[in-house]
Amino acid sequence: MNKIKIAIAGLGNCASSLIQGIHYYKNKSEEESIGLMHWNLGGYHPFDIQVVAAFDIDRRKVGKDISEAIFALPNCTKFFCHDIPATGVKVRMGRVLDGFSPHMKNYDEKYTFVLSDEPEPDKQAIVDELKASGAEILVNYLPVGSEQGVRFYAECALEAGIAFINCMPVFIASDPEWAGRFKEKGVPIIGDDIKSQLGATITHRTLTDLFHKRGVKLERTYQLNTGGNTDFLNMLNRNRLMSKKLSKTEAVQAVAAHRLEDENIHVGPSDYVPWQKDNKVCFIRMEGKLFGDVSMNLELRLSVEDSPNSAGVVIDAIRCCKLALQRGTGGPLYSPSAYLMKHPPRQYTDDEAFMLTEAFIKGDQKT
Repeated sequence: MNKIKIAIAGLGNCASSLIQGIHYYKNKSEEESIGLMHWNLGGYHPFDIQVVAAFDIDRRKVGKDISEAIFALPNCTKFFCHDIPATGVKVRMGRVLDGFSPHMKNYDEKYTFVLSDEPEPDKQAIVDELKASGAEILVNYLPVGSEQGVRFYAECALEAGIAFINCMPVFIASDPEWAGRFKEKGVPIIGDDIKSQLGATITHRTLTDLFHKRGVKLERTYQLNTGGNTDFLNMLNRNRLMSKKLSKTEAVQAVAAHRLEDENIHVGPSDYVPWQKDNKVCFIRMEGKLFGDVSMNLELRLSVEDSPNSAGVVIDAIRCCKLALQRGTGGPLYSPSAYLMKHPPRQYTDDEAFMLTEAFIKGDQKT
């Protein structure tokens, strides 16, 4: 099979885990492929993905080979694959826009961005780089709250005529106007806001669906998350959290038997704990009523390495995008988006989304 050529906007912890994973599975057989939802997806394996362009704004990454940049500070995710050869692809300076929250200037450099003094490119320069690199798909990994930045890179993908995977909670695929533009251009888009492989959102959704199916009335619930990576530091600026909270909350509300009143559901990041690094700890509480109107409650604590937890999901999103490109399918990919993202254009239960995505992979479901 030909390589799937991708570009990445934002070379942080998530991109580091994705690139490490591409190389990690090169030396694995299908029987050893722990941690993947699909070893072979439409004829493509994880190691069939090739990063041909990358953009960042940190001076410790800009100008470096991708193989070196993914291990640079402030990245703090687990390094599970050190043997990554030089790629010959250097990280290019990206656009800053609202990708850097002002409050992060007050922290130790090992925890936060250090802005490069390289001049910022204009849109045409980035579009030209995407075209010259041969990238087929642009993966967006900008920080939460980068509303202007995400729209900027979505525009670049449209102008370059390449697919777009929006891993962040800025609503592009789920916005009818943006979705229509990708449809008109004839290129696929998957979004918005990546679900982890087994993270807070998918666990909370599964339990909410379980309450529904077992006849338990869910009355109130919360999900609190702490972490020590750059994204949690970024989210201390509560002004950047609106779309993130909406995305995570709607992901749970979508599978509830009845929508909860706003006062009875709280889902979102809670606090930044530097020593946790890329470890994310989630606390979920659910209160409800059983048979005979008898009260019950459930409490769960989940601890995961945040960035590897999403990397395998992105690998599936990339391969689904490639299949859509091969088939000439443009616009939102509804089934993969529902299975892989928190805030897709169309919400389904996770069981429905799984079956629809399997049908999409086989070619029985167009989008």
